[in-house]
Amino acid sequence: MDFSIKTHEAKTSIATIKTGCITVGVFEGKKLSPQAQALDKSGEITAALKSGDISGKPGSTLLLRKVTGVTAERVLLIGLGQEAEITGKVISVAALCIAKVSAALGSNDIVIALPFSHIKEHGQHSNEWAIRTTIQAIRENSYVFDTLKSKKEAAYNGVNKFIFLATPAQTAAAKEAVVHAVALANGMDLTKDLGNLPGNVCTPTYLANTAKKLAKEFKLGVEILDRKQLEALKMGSFLSVANGGVNGGEPPKFIIMKHMGGKAKDAPVVLVGKGITFDSGGISLKGGAGMDEMKYDMGGAASVFGTFRTIAELKLKLNVIGVVPATENMPSGTATKPGDIITSMSGLTIEVLNTDAEGRLVLCDALTYVERFKPAAVVDIATLTGACVTSLGHHNSGLFTRHDSAHDHLANELLSAGKASGDTAWRMPIEDSYQEQLKSNFADMANIGGPAGGSITAACFLERYTKKYTWAHLDIAGTAWKSGAAKGATGRPVPLLTNFLIQRANAK
Repeated sequence: MDFSIKTHEAKTSIATIKTGCITVGVFEGKKLSPQAQALDKSGEITAALKSGDISGKPGSTLLLRKVTGVTAERVLLIGLGQEAEITGKVISVAALCIAKVSAALGSNDIVIALPFSHIKEHGQHSNEWAIRTTIQAIRENSYVFDTLKSKKEAAYNGVNKFIFLATPAQTAAAKEAVVHAVALANGMDLTKDLGNLPGNVCTPTYLANTAKKLAKEFKLGVEILDRKQLEALKMGSFLSVANGGVNGGEPPKFIIMKHMGGKAKDAPVVLVGKGITFDSGGISLKGGAGMDEMKYDMGGAASVFGTFRTIAELKLKLNVIGVVPATENMPSGTATKPGDIITSMSGLTIEVLNTDAEGRLVLCDALTYVERFKPAAVVDIATLTGACVTSLGHHNSGLFTRHDSAHDHLANELLSAGKASGDTAWRMPIEDSYQEQLKSNFADMANIGGPAGGSITAACFLERYTKKYTWAHLDIAGTAWKSGAAKGATGRPVPLLTNFLIQRANAK
């Protein structure tokens, strides 16, 4: 797919643009957008509204052919709701309409001439935001995962060239928006591909090899630590999860990627992604129903890979380090047992009351390891708890940080990045009172705190290992993938993370 910007003088009628299709908006109350008015020389668009062929409600569409006085072969009308209320949500719906119609349209190109500059909630950046949103919707709609099918899905046969109109003053920013949107879509596709691959393909070794390929393509730094190196580092907590695969299972990999786009002395932002490539629950075995979806338990790792793919393509001027502790969590004669006590890299001991609370066990050693980078901030991303799904459903990722000025600032950065990208998060509490639930009679702490506030106590567990830097935790258990007929990875929270890092780079 090709996305481009066409500079168009406001005084020149869009009716003269030669294209297979041009898209314009119409409103409820039988009103035309300025762009639709420019194509309505013969009154055919007005007649279509008056006849009720299109209501103007968000999501309504009507395709017209050979409109008199219009050079374009087709005119696609898209409903935008009330004229005074063109919100970001309305544009998102319109973008999805363009994506669906263009996929079945017998045209090679389409010109998108919607009133992006009239969006109410995004101010001066509305045009660029709308372009990014539209490209993301088109790429999302065209995504197909058929890598492992013997008979591939039918090849995409719709529109291949998407052209956005911009005034001379808008052109530079609009072109930048296209570059950003395409890079983000490429990163999200990688995240979805990794998530959708089964656990017998996307193993810790597969993730390590993916890191090496990214490093080669984009000149990133990469380092892969194996079991012996992890033992030398005394990562007893991480290795306790990997113990189930000692005899014939998949070996663990500790993956470090470096995108050093900033100044040499700038402290890096570190992203830590949970990489459980399959989670059986270990000795605390999960129920069989839906266990296949535990291939998605490396969603945090996949989002780190996707984010790195995006920022590397953008050549982002920021130092970013990605850390992925990758392993399976399997039951076997060598697996960690409930009641076992392990020693983490930090020296703190942990009583493992439930081996299915393994994500925090791999993350705590990774969070200790990243101290050596003297980071500006650390964000860990994990499909950590079912409790977060119960709390927030599938709309918002859970965001956890300490409560002080530095952490409040980081939380606000992430929340703002999520809102701007449509990949939203909701801040949850971390308080000392919840820490009481992690008490153990036999070790420094237990790895679970009971059913009450499960996502909070999991975050409190991780918080104990992050005292030396500013840190936030994203629980993406409800947002990393979809179940049911639409089963598949979503690519979240790559948009949030990318926007967060771009904001950091711009601030510098």
